[in-house]
Amino acid sequence: MAATSASGSPTPVESTDTNAPQVKQEDSVIKDEQWRAMRKLIDSVYTLREPDGHDPSKIFHRKVNKRSLPDYYDVIKEPVALSTLKFKHMNREYRNFQEFVRDCALIPHNAQTYNRPEAGAYQDALVIKGFFERELQSLADQNIIPPEAAILPDLGEIPPVSPHLLIEEEEEEDDEDDEDDEDDEVDESDDEGGRRKRKRGPRSTAAITKREWGSKDDGGQKGNDVDPRRKRGRPPRVDTPMESRIKAVLKGIRKHKNDFGSIMIHQFEKLPDRNAMPEYYIEIKEPIAIEHIKRKQKRKKYQSVDHFMKDIDTMFNNAKKYNEDESNIYKEAVFLQREAHKLADQEKKKADSEYVMEEGRLPLPNGILHNGELWKVGDWVLIQNGNDITKPIVAQIYRTWQDTDGQKWVNACWYYRPEQTVHQHEKHFYPNEVVKTGQYRDHQIEEVIDRCFVMFFTRYSKGRPRGVPVDKDIYVCDSRYNEEKHKLNKIKTWASCLPDEVRDKDYEMDLYDGQRKVKKVPSPLLHMLKDDAESIDGDKKEELPKVRWGVDNAPPIVGAIWKGARDENQSPPPEPTPSPPPPPPPQPVRQVSNLSNHDTPSYRRNSEVDTTTIGSANQSLMAVPSPSRGNHAQSTTQSQVHQYHQHSASPAPHHQHQYGQQPTAYTPQPHQSAFTPFPHSSHLDHYPPSQQKIPHGRSSYATSALPGTGGNPPRPAEVYHLGDQANSNIPPDIRDQFQRDHQGRVLFWTAPPMDVLQPVKPGSAVGHTARYLAEKLRRRIALKEKTQNEGPERSEQAASQKKIKKEEDAGLAGQVGQLTDEALVLWIDQMERGTVEILKGIYGERWKEGAALEREKLAAVQEGARKRKAKFEESERVWKESRKISLRRGGVFLDDVDSRL
Repeated sequence: MAATSASGSPTPVESTDTNAPQVKQEDSVIKDEQWRAMRKLIDSVYTLREPDGHDPSKIFHRKVNKRSLPDYYDVIKEPVALSTLKFKHMNREYRNFQEFVRDCALIPHNAQTYNRPEAGAYQDALVIKGFFERELQSLADQNIIPPEAAILPDLGEIPPVSPHLLIEEEEEEDDEDDEDDEDDEVDESDDEGGRRKRKRGPRSTAAITKREWGSKDDGGQKGNDVDPRRKRGRPPRVDTPMESRIKAVLKGIRKHKNDFGSIMIHQFEKLPDRNAMPEYYIEIKEPIAIEHIKRKQKRKKYQSVDHFMKDIDTMFNNAKKYNEDESNIYKEAVFLQREAHKLADQEKKKADSEYVMEEGRLPLPNGILHNGELWKVGDWVLIQNGNDITKPIVAQIYRTWQDTDGQKWVNACWYYRPEQTVHQHEKHFYPNEVVKTGQYRDHQIEEVIDRCFVMFFTRYSKGRPRGVPVDKDIYVCDSRYNEEKHKLNKIKTWASCLPDEVRDKDYEMDLYDGQRKVKKVPSPLLHMLKDDAESIDGDKKEELPKVRWGVDNAPPIVGAIWKGARDENQSPPPEPTPSPPPPPPPQPVRQVSNLSNHDTPSYRRNSEVDTTTIGSANQSLMAVPSPSRGNHAQSTTQSQVHQYHQHSASPAPHHQHQYGQQPTAYTPQPHQSAFTPFPHSSHLDHYPPSQQKIPHGRSSYATSALPGTGGNPPRPAEVYHLGDQANSNIPPDIRDQFQRDHQGRVLFWTAPPMDVLQPVKPGSAVGHTARYLAEKLRRRIALKEKTQNEGPERSEQAASQKKIKKEEDAGLAGQVGQLTDEALVLWIDQMERGTVEILKGIYGERWKEGAALEREKLAAVQEGARKRKAKFEESERVWKESRKISLRRGGVFLDDVDSRL
């Protein structure tokens, strides 16, 4: 679209820039009346409003932010804004009025040059241009300026819009939405060292899209000098007929413009600001805008066209409900709603065959069935790597489809391994780490080798995905890889890395007992860094080492490593792990006293603590630290719970083999303790342990750890007594009724006695009671006698029933086989008759020749499938063999496991 200019317009004049030296007053030919007219015109454009209240001058107040659109200044060589006019007017920099008029013309011309005609900035530029033309003509009519100064100069032809951009408008909008999802992830630190989030809007300069100075397909590079191995972009369009109908409706309602040349649907792109218009959200219960509808469509949330139209009606009904009947937005809502329904009705009447994708792709939204497994969008897979068969490509499926030849395809996003990237020498990686790339590649389904799984690093240390077999590889990811700048940028939102269809879905996990610490390891390419390597600037891409490429449609054979300063967003390398402290010297083992039945230890106790539970005693036993060798007396005094760790004269010495004690942090030191006699009762041998709560102030009996029982819990105390003070509070006549030790203290047991039999032999388990064993023997004898009496008769009945059942099964199997053969014959006959009818309908009387031709085609297809299967099986066999490490030789060498050596 070329800019229209009046006949006789002057040729372009030289550029005027604000950096030019200030014009002296005597050099300017502008009159005071003209300076005032300039000021009035500038003020008027600031207050310009369209009938709907929109300010068309807003995006022209200041120059475009270079951080938001760095390429803008590559395209526009003379950027001008209204602030430029104000500054040059205030400093009296204009030498004549024509220079001011040229700057006025540059504002709309630059916007028309950079933007598409459908962009909001382009439409606003037309409004501003018309305003300047009317105001300048008015000044000429008043004889304030000469007539020739009122004509906007010809600044050159507006570049034509690329037909590809017009045809693929919906694709670009989808790409912009994808970029919005990834805005938080993109590292824009190259622009003056800061990370900026790009905000989009229908009338924002940050939403301006380029025309023909680079496209997303070539990764932003100009011209055709694009390395096909570094292909970037988005997954291909593989829309179902229903999705194509929805896109057609969205595209159709974008074409309508109002009387002022503005696109009507722009009013419905975004919801009102909640802070500026809170009353809108009070009145409107289901707020929705075009951006929400497009996001739902892109994420395949709509099940039908009617489902989509329900949201369209809600959006327009909201506008009609909130706005007055005579307002422009109300009228536009009525018009657009009617047009949307017309378009939807037209699209639904079309046959599905009219929505054929490019290259004849047939979408397979339900996935691809291959080798007995269903492969669908969102699956993590391993794909054959033509450069290194031992390192298959880690990828995630984004699209599934079938071509015109019946071949099934997947489009997958690649994830590089660290050794396939270019990175700084201090970069560390997690074990099994991969990085997300911008590579979206097409692969035949036969190239998919196996399944795997990739987890975000925040969940990798917490558990394992539920349902993923243990033999499948689990990878971790926390960065994106910019293949053009060779930068690794942290991922902030994992959902933005996933296909739209699975972004709202989560997976269950089998959590570990506790969060595991995953330590990063140095770069696998560190050995490639030369000792005398010079430091280079990571921002200078041309100085970085190059990756080594191999076959097409495969990652690099090997990446590269460079020495230099870390990026500001790169974490410092982890601190080296300190050497473990030397082991403490072995503690002396406490000697075991040889005690007779009338010997017992003298128990250490703390008389200040008289009441607690056996449970707390056991806990204290495990928690007491090992006392130092030089301060043993003090540590013994401070112990609140008194344990006896060595094998004591336990009340149940014959059952000590049952219990084991786990090693504890407390190792008793040898000390001088007197052992005094203790009355022994033979029935104490039969008291089993118990976990009931008992008072404190006692000496606990515990067996030492026995060989082979390190996994058993500590043996709890079986007999105890109260503290001296508590024991003395018991009346003497009561104490005399109970069993006591040699010091007169009442003894307590943790469980009542049982009349159990003694073990048959030392080391065997505790026996049952005599009554139980006798009853058990009686039941066994009775059962044996019953079996002997009923044995012959029962055997005959079983044999007879088995014979009858066998005959019935044989007869039934014969009937089934006969019916199967008859059905197969009928089925084959029907297929042959049906095939002949089809061939007659296609070839007519020459159907026999057609049948021969079809058989030849079928044979060719079968032969091709056989060859592909054989090729795939051979590739899979080589891959599996490469993963095996032979240990038949005397040793394992590095080149056995590293294919690069």
